[in-house]
Amino acid sequence: MKNIKSLTLFMIFILMFTLFTGCSSGGNQDTNSSAKGKVVLKLGHTGAPDHHYQEASLMFAKKVAEKTNNLVEIKVFPSDQLGKQNELIEGAQLGTVDMVLTSDVQLSSFEPLLGVVNLPFLFKDFDHVTKVFNGPVGDKLAAALDKKGLTVLGWWENGFRHITNSKRPINTPADLKGLKIRTPNGAVFVDTFNMLGASATPMSFGELYSALQLKTVDGQENPTTHILTQKYYEVQSYLSLSNHIHVVEPLLISKVVYEKLSSEYQKALKEAAKEVSIWEFEKVKTMEAGEIEELKKKGMKVNTVNLQAFQEATKEIYAKYEPKFTKELIEEIRAAGK
Repeated sequence: MKNIKSLTLFMIFILMFTLFTGCSSGGNQDTNSSAKGKVVLKLGHTGAPDHHYQEASLMFAKKVAEKTNNLVEIKVFPSDQLGKQNELIEGAQLGTVDMVLTSDVQLSSFEPLLGVVNLPFLFKDFDHVTKVFNGPVGDKLAAALDKKGLTVLGWWENGFRHITNSKRPINTPADLKGLKIRTPNGAVFVDTFNMLGASATPMSFGELYSALQLKTVDGQENPTTHILTQKYYEVQSYLSLSNHIHVVEPLLISKVVYEKLSSEYQKALKEAAKEVSIWEFEKVKTMEAGEIEELKKKGMKVNTVNLQAFQEATKEIYAKYEPKFTKELIEEIRAAGK
């Protein structure tokens, strides 16, 4: 009998010890599974500390805190401090990364449908972009990403892209011939620049400055904010304003993480993301002209490309990708700009 009592006490001790250590374990278990308690979420992005991604992310964090009485804290990490974009996207799918602000280009590797919005000269202007992503098309793209474990909180802005290089001004597609142009690793981007006569060279954003400095590539293409904040003007002489492709920057949260949050917290995140989206689209829309003037002061030679020649040269891209994205979806996007 004594041995039985001793064994029973021992088993009770083991059970209590297991419960105690389980409750005190690290990771995101405590914060993300609580419906009412304190939640801490990490948000990573690739922009520099002086980029509008950082300003928007901090604004988002502040709004979320206000809407939740400081019970949801967003910690922001710029400049790929949490990892490269593809790594963060993969982590978000698994639930090991909370949030990531990334581009539709990167996401097209995970959900090919996102590539439709990277078709060249698809959008007329910023207002057209806003109508598309705040309408049925935005809902369709968000639903596709949700199936991949990525919940869209809001569509934020990246901007229209332009070409820089260290060799010569780009006026027509013929001027791109023989130039190695860094592109993101998106199929539409690579095919577009190869079709224009350049040698498209995909590489990660974090490796780009050194590649330009070492002449591994002759040029690149990005919105003016990246050209300025990443200091590409130090290693590039020419900026050719082309507006060839627009890129949006969705704010994503891991679906695994999102579904553990209370409905109140979910609502606060989406409301805050929407409010910041409105602010950021307007900011990017109005800041480009000033950034171009600043780049001129930094020594860059600026010209505007022959838009008609570029549009004509990229028609074959639509013939190639229309079966993949469907003519109906492409026309739906175009119609939003009329």
